[in-house]
Amino acid sequence: MSRYRRYDGGDPLAPPVDIAEALDAIGQDVMAGYSPERAMREFLRRGGQDQSGLDDLARRVAERRRDLLQRHNLDGTLEEVRELLDKAVLEERKQLARDAMMDDGDRAFRELRLQNLPDSPAAAVTELGDYDWQSREAREAFEQIKDLLGRELLDQRFAGMKQALENATDEDRQAINEMLGDLNELLEKHARGEDTPEDFDEFMAKHGQHFPENPQDIDELLDALAQRSAAAQRMLNSMSAEQRAELMQLSAQAFGSPALMEQLDRLDANLMSLRPGEDWGGSEQFGDGDPSTTGLGLGDGTGVLQDLADLDALADQLSQGYGGARLDDVDLDKLARQLGSEAAVDARKLQELEKALRESGAMERGFDGELRLTPKAMCQLGRALLRDVAQRMSGRQGQRDVRQAGAAGDLSGATRAWEFGDTEPWDLPRTMLNGVLRRAGDPGGRLLSIDDVEVAETEARTQAAVALCVDTSFSMAMDGRWVPMKQTALALHTLIGSRFRGDSLELIGFGRHAQTMRIEELTALDARWAKGTNLHHALLLANRHFRKHPNAQPVLLIVTDGEPTSHLESSGDVFFSYPPHPTTIALAVRELDNARRLGAQTTFFRLGDDPGLARFIESMARRVEGSVIAPESDDLGAAVVGSYLGSRRGGADGRGSGPGTYGDWFGSRGFWVG
Repeated sequence: MSRYRRYDGGDPLAPPVDIAEALDAIGQDVMAGYSPERAMREFLRRGGQDQSGLDDLARRVAERRRDLLQRHNLDGTLEEVRELLDKAVLEERKQLARDAMMDDGDRAFRELRLQNLPDSPAAAVTELGDYDWQSREAREAFEQIKDLLGRELLDQRFAGMKQALENATDEDRQAINEMLGDLNELLEKHARGEDTPEDFDEFMAKHGQHFPENPQDIDELLDALAQRSAAAQRMLNSMSAEQRAELMQLSAQAFGSPALMEQLDRLDANLMSLRPGEDWGGSEQFGDGDPSTTGLGLGDGTGVLQDLADLDALADQLSQGYGGARLDDVDLDKLARQLGSEAAVDARKLQELEKALRESGAMERGFDGELRLTPKAMCQLGRALLRDVAQRMSGRQGQRDVRQAGAAGDLSGATRAWEFGDTEPWDLPRTMLNGVLRRAGDPGGRLLSIDDVEVAETEARTQAAVALCVDTSFSMAMDGRWVPMKQTALALHTLIGSRFRGDSLELIGFGRHAQTMRIEELTALDARWAKGTNLHHALLLANRHFRKHPNAQPVLLIVTDGEPTSHLESSGDVFFSYPPHPTTIALAVRELDNARRLGAQTTFFRLGDDPGLARFIESMARRVEGSVIAPESDDLGAAVVGSYLGSRRGGADGRGSGPGTYGDWFGSRGFWVG
């Protein structure tokens, strides 16, 4: 048998999810100290520019839950009983007043009995259980109370039964009693382990019309019944003691016989023993004191309690707060029922995004089982940072490209008109095209003119050995410079790795001691809270890097926000002192002099406004004829990349020094970012 439903999968022709935005956000969080797994979870929680996140869906779930509780109360069935009872009493009094043939004593006795009915609807119904109604309309209204109670009690356990049994005959009620008996026998047989698939098939063939869920086996039948029955129990638990007492007393009047209640009690007991894991003891706080709320009958109230249980399950799934949580755990059918198809489409997109992130090669698990960014993802993030650096530099300089190109480098793909002294190779296609276009207006002209010649630009390929020394002391994290420092390192690493592969970059982090790092290590580095700024150790490692590349131009870039407060002793131990000890300063200065003797072009990037640090950095820069740049944290990447690009000329003035001076950002390196 085939079953169909409305398609709720969103636009089938929509393009696949784009993970570029997600990777950028994840990379930023990773550099802020998050693990890749947590960074991915945070992005899925926040969502993207055009994509709702888990937090938004969870908020809507919470609003829906709050609305259900505030909009309803649990007096619906009692109110209906009260209205029918008032109608029956009123019609009976009318009949007593009209009936002139009735004995006056009998009339007085009946009127007195009606006048002294208890205030409690349940007690009044019980009191009138044996009353001989004189009014046909009154008798019908009172019988409707019994019918209503029976249908409501059945609707609590079997959704839709209230409507199905409206205007039911005695035969219909007998069929329901027979179904309940067969169901209880099947469940008790299952509890003893004596049932067979044939027993279930026989039951469904006989009574399947009462189960719209269309269960395929007894376990599915049990799940559906237990969820509904547990919701009914939670509804009773949510009522006041007076409401529960009223309903329990009224239940005996259902269909005019206690047999129905006996079968339902038996059913509840069977379900509780077979599905003890359902929430049988929970309760909710409805808006019973608010006159603007809508009263719920027993069946509708049970449905609302089921909705609340679904919303609680969705909130748990959307929180992803349990071990091994995946977005595939989110029940899209439940989400569509509670929040609409658009919410289900948003959740499906998040599921696809999570799957794409895990399968795109952007993240992988290491030997320790931890998720980490792959080189592919690092490259993509670096390119994004490099584009941001280029925009910042373009905004300051008004340009991104230069005309000067070296003859010893790789072809850049660009061409320009030949000028006197150029040694670059001719670009023959462009040169011939220029000649053809010129002769189109002058057919008698020369086949080729000097003005037609275009040359192919090349990138300058002078090799550099670059040491980027970044301060990783606790003050960098404390003052919000941790992420800009990592972004700077990644942008420079990407630029050198993609455009200037002949250059050699060494990343050196220095806190209490210094160490060389791979870019993956530096970007994933958590904030360090140990005190100490060991510039001496960092310069030792930088000079070692320069000596490894004797034929390259040494470029020393130092990013720091504090004076040296520790140094490496001959024993290998770290000495720390604040204020800085003279020996610490002397050792740092000695290694800086060694860098100068190796020919290093040095640039200090001073972060912060400490006057003492400014004086110290200025004196260090003057000693080695280096430069000092004091950028804001957001401009640090542009400053470092600009200094690297201008390293062939040593700054805008050759020896430039001073706050805000970014050097000759482009130097002779040509177009460097795509």
